[in-house]
Order: sequence, then C-alpha cells, then structure tokens
Amino acid sequence: MSDLNILSEQTVDMPDAPYQARHFIDGEFAQSADGQKSDRVSPSHGVVVSQAALGSNIETEAAIRSARAAFDDGRWSRLPAKDRAAILNRIADLIEANVERLAVIETLESGKPISQARGECGGAADLWRYAASLARTVHGDSHNALGDDMMGVVLKEPIGVVSIITPWNFPFWILSQKLPFALAAGCTCVVKPSEVTPSTTAMLGEFLQEAGLPAGVCNIVLGYGNPVGSLMTTHEDVDMVTFTGSTAVGKLITKSAGETLKKVALELGGKNPQVIFPDADLEQAADAVTFGIYFNVGQCCNSSSRVIVHEDVADAFVARVVALSRKVVFGNPMNSDTQVGAIVTTDHQAKIDGYVRQAVAAGAEVCLGGHIMSVPGLGTQFYEPTVVRGVTPDMVIAREEVFGPVLTVLTFKTLDEAIALANDSTYGLSAGVWSENIHTCLEFCRRVQAGTVWTNTWMDGFPELTFGGMKQSGQGREIGKYGFEEFLEVKSLVMRIGRKRAPWVRTA
Repeated sequence: MSDLNILSEQTVDMPDAPYQARHFIDGEFAQSADGQKSDRVSPSHGVVVSQAALGSNIETEAAIRSARAAFDDGRWSRLPAKDRAAILNRIADLIEANVERLAVIETLESGKPISQARGECGGAADLWRYAASLARTVHGDSHNALGDDMMGVVLKEPIGVVSIITPWNFPFWILSQKLPFALAAGCTCVVKPSEVTPSTTAMLGEFLQEAGLPAGVCNIVLGYGNPVGSLMTTHEDVDMVTFTGSTAVGKLITKSAGETLKKVALELGGKNPQVIFPDADLEQAADAVTFGIYFNVGQCCNSSSRVIVHEDVADAFVARVVALSRKVVFGNPMNSDTQVGAIVTTDHQAKIDGYVRQAVAAGAEVCLGGHIMSVPGLGTQFYEPTVVRGVTPDMVIAREEVFGPVLTVLTFKTLDEAIALANDSTYGLSAGVWSENIHTCLEFCRRVQAGTVWTNTWMDGFPELTFGGMKQSGQGREIGKYGFEEFLEVKSLVMRIGRKRAPWVRTA
C-alpha cells in the first residue's frame, strides 16, 4: 500500500451543520407525522452529515394521492408543452446555480470525490434541458388511406402517475435520467431516493418549488424501501414504476407491480466486458480501463469490471493498468484532486473484500491491492485499487457484480472466443471493444449482447443517446427519445368523417 497515491488533505470546507432533508408533498416540505428521522454518517469522515425524515405509509399515501389528483385534473398533463418546457428549463438553471451545494452533500453522503459529484450534479442540468426540448416533440400518426369516409389518428399521451425509485451511487444523475423525461411527457411523479443518499433529491424539491412546478406534480418521500418503496410499487393509483438498483430488487418490483399490471422500467446490474485486441492502442485502452474500474470507487453499474484481453498482449496490458492504478489519487473525497474516495458502507466494503478473497482461494492472482485500506485522519472505509488476473469464466468474481474498485482480467485467443466470453453473463448492460480494425469493432458490436457498446472509448454518454440493458440488466430505456417514450401511452382514434353508406341493420 505504501506505493499508492494517497491524499489525505482537504481543500473543501465541511458544512456547519447536518443538512435537514424533508419530504416534499403537494408542493410543501414536511417532516414525518411520527417525527422519525435517520442519520447519515459520512463514509469518509465518520460524522453525521445529514438527517432525513423517515416516511411511512401516511406520507407515501399522501404523495400518491397528490400525484393522482394533479394528473387527473390536468394541471400538468394538459398544460401546453411549451409551458412545461419552460419550467423544466428554469429547474435546469437552478441546478446549475447550486452545483457546489449539491456536490458537497453528495460527496459526504456517498464518499465519491467532489470533482465527480460536481460533474454529476452540474451535468444533470443538460438532461433537464434535453428533456425540455423533447416535451415539444410529442406527435403521433395519421392514416388517411382507410377509405374516403374514415380517418385514423394515433396519439401519444402521458402514462399517468409514475413512481421513481433511485439508488445511492449516482443519486442526482440517475434521478435526472428519469424525472425530467417523465415530467416532459406530462406525467406526475412520486420519487423515493435511497435512504443512504437522500439529500440532493430533497434539495431538488426546493428548485421545483422555486421554478413554479404546480403543487402535486412531483412529490418526494424519503425513507426505506419498506414501507415507502413497497407501497409505491403496489398502489393501484400508480400507473408505472421506474427503478434503478440491484437485479434482485428489480425482480421483486416486477412481481409486486404485476399485481396491478403496472408498466415497469428497470435499470439494473452489469458485469461489463471491455475486450482488448492485440492491435489496440494499449496506452489509451489501459487509461480507459483504469478510469472505468475506479470511477465512483467502482460503485457503478457501468463499471468496466471485466477485461478480456488477447493473450498475446495480456502481460503488457496488465502491467500498464497496474502502473496507472498506482498513480490514481485515492483518499479524501473533499479534496478536488482526489479521483477515488470511500466505500459507501462497511457492509459493502466487506462484500467487496469477500469477492477478492474468494477469487484467490479459487486460484486467481492479485497483481495489485486486494485489501481494506486506511487514509490518514479518515479511517478505514476505503478499499485498495485491485487488479486480479488468472480469472476463469466460472469464478464468482467473473460472474457477479462486485461493485467496487476491483478489476478482473480474462484472456482470449480468437474473436469468436472473445465474443463468447463477453456474452457469457446473465447481464447485458454495456460492453467495449478496443481495436484499430473497423471490421473487428463492427462485428463485435453487432454480436455482443449489451444495450450500449463503446468502441475505443469507455463511458462517454450524451442525453441524445438512450441507455438501458439486455437480459438481467433490465428492461426499458432511459434518456434519449426512446427513454422519453417510455412515459407515453399510445391511443388510436378511429373517426368516420362522412355518413355511413349502408346500414348494418336493415329496417326495411
């Protein structure tokens, strides 16, 4: 551990007091009826950084009731799209004006570096602006070749009340992949952030209020999955559930929502391969792999946790990644130079360590790291940058989502073998290919089972390009035109525009 680049100094001031996160229901902020709150202790600094109201069935019922009324009376769903877009753009302006405030609390609650929190929160404004632009593009089809007395019109209408349940790893970004698109479509919403990182979502309530979003259109309920999330996925007044989180919880939501046949959109886990061919630019590939495994401390569904490298260049490539990993700045997330921060909870840290221990027992080799680490003055809720090679496809570490700064390395000989290894997973979220041969890249892209495929890059994203997975990485899509259309229903209108030429029932 002595040769790692560890940074303990702090360049960003701590808040004077814990942030007080409250529910936002029917346009008003409120504590829980029973007064219950939860404390969030920062994984990096070990102090209470926020206190959040803990919701119950009372708050959840009120939020759903408010969203239902707001949708049914048309205060938002029947508002002209240009007016909805104007409010969404005002919210984007308020997000940009409060980036530092959002980033500080997100860093302290999650443990991610503040530079990444700034990028996440500031970049989310672009998602709101893009969603605002889509609000004015809703259109259907007309069919005028059905006969000279018939016309068909296909409309797209908002689906209704949407429950939005978000995770702890990118609380503001993932919320912004869902909420503005639902609002742009004319839906009303009930939002539940993770109880681990509730504060940036609670802060958003302030921006919604200031921007003039009508009361009840978006309601925020803080608390645990049970009872808040459970009621949000089963209540008969909810028309759709969109969830980001683990595959196991996604399956439970699908079952519970099925009782009322709600639409369900899920963005779940990933075990994302990057395939490195021998003609690849190894320096660029190694840099991208290093970024992909340590970004957000590896606690990312798009983490490049599974590298599949050609055996002819495997040694050279692993050596590059190990050398770069030693240069990555680990440490105090409240320092603007830090690139990798703390693990979100001690339980999750133990789970990460367990995967590494299990891999070693199965015969894998740890080339770097593999231990819980400490940062001077901040404690031990960190994990060393870890590279594990000699991994075989049957090992647990090659098949399950570690969700930490742990890279597994497998090798291949042929293109067919590389594609088979890439597809040998229950997940299908994203994949990457590195080669200077366009034919190799295109064949890999066509054959790999993943919702997003990057070629000679990793994790570049744009609001215009939709996101989502195949297989057990989820169903439905987010952002882009396709993500917007997830929140729309299709309705066919069949209209007779002239008198019926002959009656069906003859009276004479």
